[in-house]
Amino acid sequence: MEFKPHHVAISVKDIKTSKQFYEIFGFREVFSYSDRDMSILQLKLGNFILEIFSFKDEKQRGNLPLWEELKITGVKHFALQVQDINEALKFLQEKGIISGNTKINTGKSGIKYFFIQDPDGIYVEIVEDKRTFLGETNEKKP
Repeated sequence: MEFKPHHVAISVKDIKTSKQFYEIFGFREVFSYSDRDMSILQLKLGNFILEIFSFKDEKQRGNLPLWEELKITGVKHFALQVQDINEALKFLQEKGIISGNTKINTGKSGIKYFFIQDPDGIYVEIVEDKRTFLGETNEKKP
């Protein structure tokens, strides 16, 4: 039995704003549904799907700093991998998504990363992961 990642679901206030935001990263629309109470949008990037929900009667949780949010049980963020984290940082600064004082960190797992937030405050981690596992590599092959 083989399991593979398929999608992550998020709920947002404005589905059009979120679509525009995630298109910056290369996501493209593959499915949409809407009725009087809700909308669903599926955006695809490679083999990964981001499923976005928007409800007429949406509820908000509040916007906590990442380290406080991590203390609450539940899904915290999803990550997008890049080959060059410095290039990604510069790209997102040029797009106005992050400020010039955003710093690249190295995590306890050895990967380089930084966080951004989407228009609804959902954390998205940008990672450069050059580690190898079981003979596989995440580095770009020639």
